[in-house]
Amino acid sequence: MTWPLGELDGVRRLRALAAAYPGVLLEETVLPAAFEDVWTVLGDPERGFPGLVPDVRSLRVTEREGERMRAMVHGRSGLRARFDMVLRPGWCLMQSRFLVFGMAAVPEGDATRFAYMAGFRVPGVRVAGPVLRRVLGPAVLRRFVRRFTPAE
Repeated sequence: MTWPLGELDGVRRLRALAAAYPGVLLEETVLPAAFEDVWTVLGDPERGFPGLVPDVRSLRVTEREGERMRAMVHGRSGLRARFDMVLRPGWCLMQSRFLVFGMAAVPEGDATRFAYMAGFRVPGVRVAGPVLRRVLGPAVLRRFVRRFTPAE
């Protein structure tokens, strides 16, 4: 007898992870670009994240072992933090001492379903969730949609 296997794609996996973190921002949209085009940018965090991910001024990978990395992030707000990171096609998860951040992407026809998660890893942040979702969420998705919308 074998147990049934449940496979989750990256977006579903990010939804499950977000449900475990109180107060995180989780936003999802369909980007008007092929998965390969989206992940060419997002799979290169040193060049792809600055200017696209809010508050990331620079990201430098300091250690790499396969899909696991450490990165130093400097933000426009003065943030300076070391992140542990897992990066594989369609999946990025970054955690520092106080922050968690994730992105996931899966092909959806000629487009790409994309999910973005961000939040604090400190006690008492549940109250920040509604503010993050109402204010930051739509702004973040607009950046990604704008970046991956073909110019006319």
